[in-house]
Amino acid sequence: MAKDTMIGVDLAKSVFQVHGASESGDLLFRKKLSRPQFRKFIASLSPAIFVMEACGSANYWARELARFGHEVKLIAPRYVRPFVKRQKNDAADAEAIVIAAQRPEMRFVEPKSEDKQARAILFRSRERLVHQRTELANALRSYLYEFGYTYPQGIGHLGRMEASLLDDNNCLPDLVRDECQDILDQISDLTARIDAKTKRIKTLANETDTARRLQTMPGVGPLTALAVEAFAPEMEQFKRGRDFSAWLGLVPRQYSSGGKERLGRVSKAGQADIRRLLIVGAMSRLNWLGRKNIDERSWLGRMLKTKPKMLVAIALANKMARAIWAMLTKGKDYRDPAQAVAP
Repeated sequence: MAKDTMIGVDLAKSVFQVHGASESGDLLFRKKLSRPQFRKFIASLSPAIFVMEACGSANYWARELARFGHEVKLIAPRYVRPFVKRQKNDAADAEAIVIAAQRPEMRFVEPKSEDKQARAILFRSRERLVHQRTELANALRSYLYEFGYTYPQGIGHLGRMEASLLDDNNCLPDLVRDECQDILDQISDLTARIDAKTKRIKTLANETDTARRLQTMPGVGPLTALAVEAFAPEMEQFKRGRDFSAWLGLVPRQYSSGGKERLGRVSKAGQADIRRLLIVGAMSRLNWLGRKNIDERSWLGRMLKTKPKMLVAIALANKMARAIWAMLTKGKDYRDPAQAVAP
């Protein structure tokens, strides 16, 4: 076989469905292979093009296939789904993967390296701990609410809740007090683990030139820099900054027809973690302290006068995404546009 042979693989834990086709789309073979058989299969083949959905374990198998000299392409699952014929099964999925990959306009996902995957796991682990702490804080607040104690949302009010528990004059039953104290102990343990992971993220963010460069932009911290490093593909894949912001889902959703352009809310069609962090970073530049440095005659100042704060934050996040693309493609640090003022 040569690289004019395209092989679609429907990945699974134990059984792999393989569909081989020629460059013209003619069927060459269909096979169902166990995990050990699949390893022997890829080792025995001459270099070919393997196509898989960008799903669990896809990056691992992409690296394994590359070791044997095969070319690997990953496709987002939503781009494969329209090519599944009638009934959905493993064989139909593998065939649809090949058909989708043969489309000349198809876009592919860049396989991740081990280092990128490791950084992504660290980021996800911290996010998981933050969600667990938020869940416990909400549970504690709801338990206290059942006995007449009300507190605002937010982790910053834990001190007040703890003070109520320690107050000898509170009317809480002993059993409730013990359960609430147990939740506080769990929150304390989670906070320590979150702080340790945050410290490690900051250390990693200072080790690479890319993350260091990203942090020269206002509103971009170690978490955002690590997320861009871990989840974003190489910026050279995007022709322009707008393509990167569109990949993040920071551009309007289109409902255009008949030559009439209709734009709606942001598409949210891309990488959610980077998009969320950029919006959070943009909001930090629009709070009462950040606004002191915004010239009223600048683009940002004029937007703040006429538009809702969240809309301005999303527009600013879009600009930040474009600036990130420019910084990484040109290899330069952030340069303040000096909030260009009209003469």
